[in-house]
Amino acid sequence: MTYIKKVAELPGLTSVPSCYAFTPSPNDQAVSEDPEDSIPIIDFSLLTSGTPDQRSQLIQELGQACQDWGFFKLINHGVPESLMEAMIEGIRGFFNLTDKEKREFEGKNVLDPISCGTSVNTSMEKVFYWRDYLKVFVHPEFHFPNKPAGFSELSSEYCERTRGVARELLKAISESLELEPFYIEKVMNLDKGLQMLYANFYPPCPQPELAMGLPPHSDHGLLSLVTHNGIGGFQLKHNGMWVNVNAIPNSFLVNIADQLEILSNGKYKSILHRAVVNKKITRISLVMTNGPSLNKIVNPAPELVKNGVDQPAYHGITYKEYLQCRQSSGLDGKGNLDRIRI
Repeated sequence: MTYIKKVAELPGLTSVPSCYAFTPSPNDQAVSEDPEDSIPIIDFSLLTSGTPDQRSQLIQELGQACQDWGFFKLINHGVPESLMEAMIEGIRGFFNLTDKEKREFEGKNVLDPISCGTSVNTSMEKVFYWRDYLKVFVHPEFHFPNKPAGFSELSSEYCERTRGVARELLKAISESLELEPFYIEKVMNLDKGLQMLYANFYPPCPQPELAMGLPPHSDHGLLSLVTHNGIGGFQLKHNGMWVNVNAIPNSFLVNIADQLEILSNGKYKSILHRAVVNKKITRISLVMTNGPSLNKIVNPAPELVKNGVDQPAYHGITYKEYLQCRQSSGLDGKGNLDRIRI
């Protein structure tokens, strides 16, 4: 396995090697000209320390954001900016390790607690993605590479803080669905919920129009919190068009993921998004996915099925099976969710 960082640093590289070259599909290239700042902005501080009226108004706005976009920008979330920046530098330090050092952390199985590699699944892909990654299970047990020095301790604090933010959001999302605040927390067994850290490294690419950082996909958990090093490249699908997302400094981009679509019986949908690459500069992104416990069977909430919808829209499946199914089929849009749709 050759890391994409090594390929990108080859002297005199002027074109994308054929195993990384995609044939662009014209109808998948259209990017919306609408100002992307129409992505809703949610002020987290109003959830945790606003007046009852402000909180109630915010829960309404949150429900609208989940229904209309499946994404929102989260500000005033309480995770220190210095910690977010230090995490990005820690990730840079990890990908700057030698290939030999990184290979110590290669995983073989989707349920390995630490895995590092390139693309998504090189054993089954015909064309590779312009991306190296580190994927770590950080809750209910915290695992982490022991290099570079200090990165594990930093990550432990970051994971704990983002987990707290996600749980608070899931309480508010429960309320927006007219369920009781701790509904999702209880039925998804979040005390043992699987939290995963994904670090993505997208180096400069000589022909960005031919390569893909990550293809269109939805996330597998309940809720993901995304941050990056300030370099654009994240696009989401809205009303049939791709929308460029530029983050507000010190904010998270939060998205609804597949298990929440199942639980809400399709009221809140996980949204396709992708990563594109550029010619000049490395993009680093950090994604925290927050999911149910691995052996939890996720079904549509009975309360939501009864409310005017006469049957569930999805078959129940354990989160573990869902992850294994996704690994075997690769990132194919929302194909995994389609398989359990009724």
